[in-house]
Amino acid sequence: MEKKLQDSELKVMNVIWREGSPTAKHIAEVLGAETGWNVNTTYTLIKRCIEKGAVERVEPNFVCRALVSKEDVQRAEAETLIDKLFDGSADKLFAALLGSERLSPEEIARLRSMIDGAE
Repeated sequence: MEKKLQDSELKVMNVIWREGSPTAKHIAEVLGAETGWNVNTTYTLIKRCIEKGAVERVEPNFVCRALVSKEDVQRAEAETLIDKLFDGSADKLFAALLGSERLSPEEIARLRSMIDGAE
């Protein structure tokens, strides 16, 4: 992928990841219902995703196929967040999550298990 995806482009990508390989028309219908965007807005965002190398247009019917996985984008976004807000320190991010009181006991147990598995 050539450039970072913006929040609005991520909405398009989320539909593609969730739906498989939807048509541009279907993406526009879904995002129209979810966000109130008109068809032109959605098509412009799809075009940007194509230009950034995140989506491939397949004919017939303007089918949109993801060229990047959701996991790869999540990983890149997490790295950007860590660099931008936590001085490149993943443990500072982890400390912020633990201090936020947003994690349930089950989520904490899953995190502990992931850490144990990484050691």
